[in-house]
Amino acid sequence: MVVVLLVASGAGWESAALRLLTDHPGAVVLKRCVDVDDLLAAATAGQADVAVLGLDSPGLDLAATEHLRKHHVRPVAVVPAGASSDAARLRASRIGIRSLVPEEALDTLPGVVTSAEAPPTTRVRGEQPVLDDVPAAVPMPGGRVVAVWGPAGAPGRTTLAGGIAAELARRRLRTVLVDADPYGGAVAQQLGIMDEVSGLLAAARLAAGGDLAGRFASVERGIDAYLTVVTGLPRADRWVEIRAGAIEHVLETARDHGHVVVDTGFSLEDDPGTDFGSRPGRNQMTLGALEVADEVVVVGNADPVGLSRLARALVELRDLTGGAPVRVVVNRMRATLGWSEKDIAGMVSGFARLDGLHFLPDDRATLDRALVAGRTLPEVGDSPLGRAVAGVVDALVGQAANSR
Repeated sequence: MVVVLLVASGAGWESAALRLLTDHPGAVVLKRCVDVDDLLAAATAGQADVAVLGLDSPGLDLAATEHLRKHHVRPVAVVPAGASSDAARLRASRIGIRSLVPEEALDTLPGVVTSAEAPPTTRVRGEQPVLDDVPAAVPMPGGRVVAVWGPAGAPGRTTLAGGIAAELARRRLRTVLVDADPYGGAVAQQLGIMDEVSGLLAAARLAAGGDLAGRFASVERGIDAYLTVVTGLPRADRWVEIRAGAIEHVLETARDHGHVVVDTGFSLEDDPGTDFGSRPGRNQMTLGALEVADEVVVVGNADPVGLSRLARALVELRDLTGGAPVRVVVNRMRATLGWSEKDIAGMVSGFARLDGLHFLPDDRATLDRALVAGRTLPEVGDSPLGRAVAGVVDALVGQAANSR
């Protein structure tokens, strides 16, 4: 006998679902919950096996479904009538629901509830997740996610992410720059964007409600015809508002709109406190971005402290990229340090297998002009730093072409 919790939030299919489940000999409805919070509280008692809920239920997100699974309750979602099947699959996959029942086929609900859940399929990088019990999703179009990451010590993550995004846009490639630093965003300040509402927080709220795909344009700020920005956290303490799975949803939705460059945080530590509650760890934004990324660009400083941190970072990164290509960019390279690019290449190659190694000059004059004016590197004109970033983009664009 399968014990069921039901929450429909007033949906029209609730009465029919209750009748179907009550009449089925293999199921018993333990409780009709008033909302998702009531459902989570009921699941904690450990007396239910399955939760039947509307895919559009307010408050239904990845944290909620993880809470259900933690208490051995399998979620089954009813897709409301008229909803796009592709949008429903995308929404369900982002929040960890593998069993879907269209409202138009509600008579199949008892069979889905009483059957064993199929194991999830393996996610293929660059494609939509595929659910076993719904039709295959359409492969996602050509955009790629490039995550710019680096260790502590301000090696230039934001500057490089902005430079790569601006150079891609200069080549008339549609590009979205996402500020996903959980310690406080700086992209808006660097580009002179006066943003009253954080694009990232707005996107996270839309993702939780399943509305991000249709309203993604509302969270972007346009820089030019090809470059838009999803601005970051206005204060570092607001990272708690980004629920588990939200950043992955944001980046994969942005990928539908073109190339995506994401500025991440520095820490890769997992918060052990996440085992005791539903709140994600602070660094889940960074870890999620690296998981979604089609390519990772690691940036480090050329000085002794920066190179030491870079070496440790490459070792730490090994198991987190999911097989994505890794490029290293050594920033602020200058002759006064006393070593050559060949010397640094020999050191870096001993810590990781890389798909490319690049060097950026210590071009403070160009960077100052861009920061003071709130402009991108291509906008301030030709410069040694701009040309070096263009070289990184040459490699990234070539990698993208080879991967198709």
